[in-house]
Order: sequence, then C-alpha cells, then structure tokens
Amino acid sequence: MDAIKCSSSFLHHTKLNILFSNHTFLQSRALNFRPASRPISISAKDRRSSEATENVVLVEKPLKSERFLVSDGLPSPFGATVGDNGVNFSVYSANSVSATICLMSLSDLRQNKVTEEIQLDPSRNRTGHVWHVFVKGNFKDMLYGYRFDGEFSPEDGHYYDSPNILLDPYAKAIISRDEFGILGPDENCWPQMACMVPTLDEEFDWEGDMHLKLPQKDLVIYEMHVRGFTRHESSNIEFPGTYQGVAEKLDHLEELGINCIELMPCHEFNELEYYSYNTILGDYRVNFWGYSTIGFFSPMIRYSSASSNNSAGRAINEFKTLVKEAHKRGIEVIMDVVLNHTAEGNEKGPIFSFRGVDNSVYYMLAPKGEFYNYSGCGNTFNCNHPVVRQFIVDCLRYWVTEMHVDGFRFDLGSIMSRSSSLWAAANVFGADVEGDLLTTGSPISCPPVIDMISNDPILRGVKLIAEAWDAGGLYQVGMFPHWGIWSEWNGKFRDVVRQFIKGTDGFSGAFAECLCGSPNLYQGGRKPWNSINFVCAHDGFTLADIVTYNNKNNLANGEENNDGENHNYSWNCGEEGEFASISVKRLRKRQMRNFFVSLMVSQGVPMIYMGDEYGHTKGGNNNTYCHDNYMNYFRWDKKEEAHSDFFRFCRLLIKFRDECESLGLNDFPTAKRLQWHGLTPGMPDWSEASRFVAFSLVDSVKKEIYVAFNTSHLATLVSLPDRPGYRWEPFVDTSKPSPFDFITPDLPERETAMKQYRHFLDANMYPMLSYSSIILLLSPFDDS
Repeated sequence: MDAIKCSSSFLHHTKLNILFSNHTFLQSRALNFRPASRPISISAKDRRSSEATENVVLVEKPLKSERFLVSDGLPSPFGATVGDNGVNFSVYSANSVSATICLMSLSDLRQNKVTEEIQLDPSRNRTGHVWHVFVKGNFKDMLYGYRFDGEFSPEDGHYYDSPNILLDPYAKAIISRDEFGILGPDENCWPQMACMVPTLDEEFDWEGDMHLKLPQKDLVIYEMHVRGFTRHESSNIEFPGTYQGVAEKLDHLEELGINCIELMPCHEFNELEYYSYNTILGDYRVNFWGYSTIGFFSPMIRYSSASSNNSAGRAINEFKTLVKEAHKRGIEVIMDVVLNHTAEGNEKGPIFSFRGVDNSVYYMLAPKGEFYNYSGCGNTFNCNHPVVRQFIVDCLRYWVTEMHVDGFRFDLGSIMSRSSSLWAAANVFGADVEGDLLTTGSPISCPPVIDMISNDPILRGVKLIAEAWDAGGLYQVGMFPHWGIWSEWNGKFRDVVRQFIKGTDGFSGAFAECLCGSPNLYQGGRKPWNSINFVCAHDGFTLADIVTYNNKNNLANGEENNDGENHNYSWNCGEEGEFASISVKRLRKRQMRNFFVSLMVSQGVPMIYMGDEYGHTKGGNNNTYCHDNYMNYFRWDKKEEAHSDFFRFCRLLIKFRDECESLGLNDFPTAKRLQWHGLTPGMPDWSEASRFVAFSLVDSVKKEIYVAFNTSHLATLVSLPDRPGYRWEPFVDTSKPSPFDFITPDLPERETAMKQYRHFLDANMYPMLSYSSIILLLSPFDDS
C-alpha cells in the first residue's frame, strides 16, 4: 500500500509561521478523488488517475425520479429534514450552475452505484444561492450525496466536478468504511462516502436528561480519547474502543472525582488519512487523534459498537447514551471541535464535501486561489464568512440541543479571530470602518463568529473554551476575544509550573500568579475559572514522561524525530528513560505528586489528561497522533496496580479540593484571604534564586490551609504562621511513600505518623525534603 501523505497532526500542534499550504498530498491507488489542480479542458473522467478509475460511480442521469415523489422543497433549514412523510434537502452552493441529489442504498454504495438520481431544476429548486428539493418515498437504509457542476478553475477558487458525489456539510451521519483502521474494498483508504437520510425511527429516550449546568469554577476536567480509553484488552468489556465502552467505564471517573470529560475529536474523520506502514513498530500509522474533520454534524461512526453494521442512527444513539450516562453520574461532556480546517487539505487534497460544494466560501483563499494555512494542515476554515459562521453556530447548536453536550473546546481557536477571505467591513458590519485596512487572515478585535457564538441564546449558556493560538504564530493566551464568558487553555500555566517544579530559577513569582488563577492574564473582565489549568494534555509528554525524559523520543512516528515540541520543560530526575535507579524512581514519583498538588491547589479549573492518574507512559513520545496502540491506550491493569499508590493520591487530592471552599473561588483571592510566606511566615522570597513558595488560605470549611513547595535540591526547615489555640497538622507530604503521602482520618498507623512530626509542629516548624510539597491543616491545640 502506497502512503497517503496528508495533514499530519504534528504540524497542527507545532507552531509554524506558514502563510500558504506547502504540504503534498500523494494519492494512493485506493484514492478515488482526483487531484484538484487540473486544466478545465480535461474531461471529468480523465481528471481521475487511471488507477482510480475503477472507483468512479457510474449512473445514468434521469431528469426526474421514477421511485420518489419530487417537489420544490424549502431553502431552510439546511441539511436533510424529515417532515410530511418525506425529506426536505437543502444545501448552499453559490457558485454552482447545476445540482443533483444522489440517493443510494447501502449495497449500491458498496458497489459504487447510485440507486436514484434527481437533477434539480434551477427555476423550481433554487432560491438565491440555496438548492432545495422535497422528496417522498421509502428511505429505509437510504443514503444520499450531491453532485454539483460549475467552473473548475482553482486560480479563481472553484473546484466543481460533476462526477464527484459530495457529502452534505450538514449531514447528521456519514457512512464509509465498516471498522476503525480496516481498509475498504480493494484496500481503499478513501471509499465513496454518503450521508444518512434521517427518518422518524431514530427517536431516543433521554429519560428526562437535562444539561447539568455545573458552575465552571467547580469543574475538574478529564481530557480523554474515546477509542483509547477502553481499547486495551485489560478493559475487559464487550465493545472496547467505543462510545458504549466509555459509558461502561464512567464509574472509574466518578471514583476519581471527575465531573467533566473533554472528548478529543468525535466528529467523523478518516483514520486512514495517512495510512502507511511503520517500519519502527511493525504496524500502520493512522490518524488516531482525529484532528482532521470530514463532517462536523456527524459523530465518528466507527466509535460505535454498531459501526460494522453501518447503523448510523444507532451510532448517534450510542453517543447520546454516553452523554446521558455521564449526566447521571454528575459528569458534564465537552467536545473538542476542530472548526479551523478540514480533511480536504490544500489544492492537492481530496474533494469530498466543502471544496466541491463551494470552495471559495468555506476556505480562506488568497487572490489567486492559494489556500492560507494558519492551521498547519493544508487549509483554513473561512470562519468569519457570513455563511460559514452561520454553519458553525448551527453545528454547535445541534450538538447542544440534539446531543445534550455541555460545551466545547475550540482547537486552534485563534483562527476564529482571523478575517475571512475578501474581508470588507461593509460586508460584515454594514458600513466601512475608518482605518480598517485588514487583509485576509488578519486578527480582528471583534470577530463576527465569536460575537455570534457569545451572544447566541443557546450557546451563551454552555462552556466555551479556546485553545488561544494557531499554527500561523498568533498567540492569544490572556487576550482571546471573550465577551466575559470564554475560557482558555492556559498554556502559560503549563510552562511556568513545569519549570518551577523542576527547580528552574526565576519562576517563583510567576508560579505564585498561577496559584492565584493567573490574574496577570485574566483580571479585568474575567474570573479565575476562565483559566483552564493543565500540566499535561494529549499533545506533549504525559505526567510520567515529564519526570522520565529530558528529550522526546518520536522515532516511531516515522518523521525522523523532527515532529513534536522540542521545548518540553521536562526533567528526568537524573537518569534518562524508564530503567533507572531506585532513588531516581522515588524522586520521579515525588515530582508527579508535586505537579498534581500544584494543579489542585491553584485557582482556576484543573484539567488532567487520561492515564496520568496512574502514571501512563508513552515512552517519551510527545506527539502520538498516529498510533493506534499501547501508547494511546488507557492501561486498566496499570491503573489497578496504582490503585493504592498514585491513583489514591490523585483521588484524595481531588476530593480535598472539592471539600475546600477556598480552592475554587469565583474571584481572585485578596489579602483578606491569602497570605504569602517564605521560610519565615509573612516574608515571601520573590528573588531570582528563590525555589520556595508558600501560602496560607482562609477556608470556611477547613478554617485555614497552609501549602508550601520546596523545589530546591536541598532540604529545608520551615517556620509556620502562628495560630494561637491551634496546631498545624500534616495532611499531604509528597516526600512520603504511600499511604503516608496523604494522611486520612481512617489511615492505619495514622497516630504513629502524626507523632513523628509532633515535636516540630509543637515548635511551629516543619521539615521539608528537597523537591517536595506539603499541605497542612489547622487543628485545635491539645496538650495531651
């Protein structure tokens, strides 16, 4: 099998100062879409490579249907809508000159045939730029697609090619291959796809489910991958790697204390997009993460236990079941949406939907038709075009109202703040704006699409989280247009915490800002909970790898170790790799606990990455976008091994955070509640060489808590603030082995552990080992 080289996710997650797309899409013999940049004079049939000709859909073109009753239809709503014993089809295509709807049974789709084809009459079936038709008949197990004809002129931004059967951008489900990672007929990576025709048989019993509407300040977010969560054999479930599998394992998240899951992309994508043999591991590279969307309304069908039966409706219901079961456990569901580019790549990419429907509308283009590439993946979604921004709002509304999701994380969200192709203030605001000299792709202070989302009566009430940067160099952490409601992945929190915890000089003050919810970024119009704090995420080192590797180990990705971030701010604790001395392994566990403490005692919303709760390792690979294997699989056997160790520590610390009124504040802490300390109470050290940060926090539940971090290589003796009538008692000490790292009331030998420090605490002092952190609680003084 020849490799299909497409928009690798490592480009997506590496900051690239790219203006135009420069990656190459190499067609395999299995790809049945023609290269886009061909002369107009060549016939549609000849535009396809001779190797792909066998996959062309063949059909005669009747001008009217012999099996269905056809009438004019309505221009809205877009997509396929059930009503009056039939289905209304509506699609926007401003620059096409003709449109045909293609209806296919599943068996005909597998044979590259069209069951019925209905050519639309422009005088009856077109209103403005919208094609529409109402069709009555038997739609059981029926699929559909569109053909459009018009100018094929890439230099003008048009890619019309009538032989192509295209997906409806508003399709609620997309059918293609049967199983995840398995090639289609004739080893085809890109077999013909089609859209599900909706029917009234797909009703779902929500059992009264409603959005939880948890206060964002109370969230603990868990970033996870649907397939990766249960695919490993140790999950011991019937349908591993599916929505149903996640639903079966939600009890684990409830036990951990998670109340919000952030699902990595669950929109339809092609995991075989750059399918190629991996000589390092002896398996095949795939698009595992899914940051390359085909259909934004369709859930990923091959995440369903029913995918092999091509039951698109059942796949939708399985996603709904996952949401419903999560809500039953008090867990919200946030979707990671990739509304910055699509899987169609640049001018050499495939044509399966947006490009063939209306390329110049959906993509950000230069004057000669080149694709701007602010995503690093070949194209850039034209988010602030009037049609596209309405598409985005419609899509988000659908997932909220029909699928009951509770919010969205916007991948490379800064792209939504860039001006659209042929930007003109008069087109957007109704009048020219003095001094407006913006060109395509320039950042806008008041982006129309973000304005629409922020003020939408449905979307304003859900969680909105931006990844406030893109691959074109735009970095907006702390500056993303927010309307008072948008939150951000706080990448600065990650970088500062990593450097301070590993003992880098010069970060004590910045670390203190992070502990307060980053008021340097968000004070003035926003709250601490607008900061999504994280130490690890899907791209980058896992928590275990941060303390195990100084250097990335990405050779298995097939990119000669050139992909992935080079600046990880990690420290291997003295020896590189997993095979290390006992003392180094002990220090690594201590550092993992330190990172988790810093995350849980900081104001803002903590987010942890799947598997970090037991110490999952990817072997130093910080960009596992292409691996459908152990690197990305949650290891349930390893979780059980850590149940009484690191998992216990994480679970108890999350519980403690939930119990403390002061660790999820609605506003930034002030001196009335917060006091900073150094080795001496009330005397913090913010010098360049300081590696010690401590604070006490008044809490209405716990009275007061004392937290300290010693990231020096030297142990120290800390003087504690005097509280007459009370004694400080040890609660968390990351230098201790489990279970004494977290002293609970029911801990066996608790009194023995407490007595070991009694003489220090009686003197209002506490000894801290190097690279350790502590949490102390006040207890009434007892002379006995």
